[in-house]
Amino acid sequence: MKSTLKIVFLLFTIAIILVVTLILQQFKEKKSSDSGGKTIVEEKSDQVKAEEFAEKMKPKIEERLHKEDIHNFIKTITFKKNVSISPMGYVTVDGYINNDAEKYHFTASLIYKTNEIGSMSHSPDLSDRFIDWDEYKDEPKVKENFLNSLSKKEREQYLKDIGEKE
Repeated sequence: MKSTLKIVFLLFTIAIILVVTLILQQFKEKKSSDSGGKTIVEEKSDQVKAEEFAEKMKPKIEERLHKEDIHNFIKTITFKKNVSISPMGYVTVDGYINNDAEKYHFTASLIYKTNEIGSMSHSPDLSDRFIDWDEYKDEPKVKENFLNSLSKKEREQYLKDIGEKE
């Protein structure tokens, strides 16, 4: 009877160890899957914050573009839907002018902490539309050389765009 009791006790102990091991394993799996879900939620949360911030800053971007547009070239401003967060923490917004995404595009880098536009870049064709030729009035060759670098069609369009020709 003692040997039977020892075997039962041994089997009971093994069963308890197996149950405890299974419970611990389940707990570890649940904990690891929970942390993975939280990481995804946090990344999405940062993206949502960036998109909301970009939406809030669009009027400031438009204001800055119109300030740079001394020739009143801009008729429409369109923002692309993609908003990104740079490794440096800037919120980046892309867009284009006058329904021409290939020729007249821009990128604005926004500073989240200060609610400011950190920097803004323009395509070369858009930058050309913002040139203040009055700054070159003592050097007329600069404008003449620029205009001569364009084809006749491009030159006529450029002069229309900056309001010097109808």
